[in-house]
Amino acid sequence: MKITYLGQAGVLFETNGLRIVVDPYLSDSCGAQNPAQHRRQRINEAYLNLSPQVVICTHCHLDHLDPETLRHYLTPEGNVTAMAPGEGWRKLREFGGKNNYVLFNRHVEWTQGQAHFRAVKAVHSDPDAVGVILEAEGGRWYLSGDTLYSEEIFQDVQGHFDGVFLPVNGVGNNMNMTDAARFAAKLDADWVVPMHVGMFDALDAAEFSAPNRIVPRIYEEIPVAGRAGRKET
Repeated sequence: MKITYLGQAGVLFETNGLRIVVDPYLSDSCGAQNPAQHRRQRINEAYLNLSPQVVICTHCHLDHLDPETLRHYLTPEGNVTAMAPGEGWRKLREFGGKNNYVLFNRHVEWTQGQAHFRAVKAVHSDPDAVGVILEAEGGRWYLSGDTLYSEEIFQDVQGHFDGVFLPVNGVGNNMNMTDAARFAAKLDADWVVPMHVGMFDALDAAEFSAPNRIVPRIYEEIPVAGRAGRKET
């Protein structure tokens, strides 16, 4: 499994011939609507040419479901499995073509190749928002999507995870760093990645205090080798 951070909440998984992109934001669409949200991280256009087999958008906010990014993936001649909950699914379907648009509401499961996906609860200003559990190569990864801390989420995210991805910016109905650290402490995970920082703000992901954290670098593989059970000091 190769895992690459794409900035904001975007992650690329590469496993058994599948390229899986979750919440890709590779434009300045938010800045075009609101100058306060101009991106602070560069766009690497190489990641617009991925030709993924699976695209997942956890909800319909522009930095998670960005038409300017998705038009590179969901082409009329493409054959991509594109998954999103609620209103996000309806927006994805506007791309049309031969792509397979899956309504990925909470508790929906989807298997593609040797990868298995499950939509889980999130608590966000988009009431349709979900998190995602990915199982592949004998491992499990949890991407919370945008969410606040809620005990109800733990009903859906039980068991061991190789890695966890959490928002820590504390605005827009997301957990702040303190609550995200509490959230991470309740999960059985080898490592946790703080996300949703540095794109529109000056927050530093290195200030996230979870002991098993990994601070990702944009467009770089997340260094997870040997991280099982490791605690940072």
